[in-house]
Amino acid sequence: MNVTKPVIAQLAAYNSRDIDAFMANFHEDCICEDGEGKILLKGKQAMYESYKKMFEASPNLHCNLVNRTVVGSWVLDEERVTGRAGNDTESHVMAIYKVENEIITHVRFLR
Repeated sequence: MNVTKPVIAQLAAYNSRDIDAFMANFHEDCICEDGEGKILLKGKQAMYESYKKMFEASPNLHCNLVNRTVVGSWVLDEERVTGRAGNDTESHVMAIYKVENEIITHVRFLR
């Protein structure tokens, strides 16, 4: 199993703001959490609605991968994000992806 495959694909789709290509990498029951474990989004439909809105509001959105570490079925991406909702301020993010059967099932964002 190539655990980085869906993570690489979702990052490319994120940077091109292609919601359908982005969502193709996430499991139907995917959970997105913050660093404390608080659920931010639950399920593919909630993710679709949230990211679609962000992509539409963020024409200059770009995520630069700083470092990627793989530990078993976990992929940890250190990222620098700019252009979110028209804001050019850079955000430092650690995105932690759980990949099962070549699809992302869980994401935790440390900000």
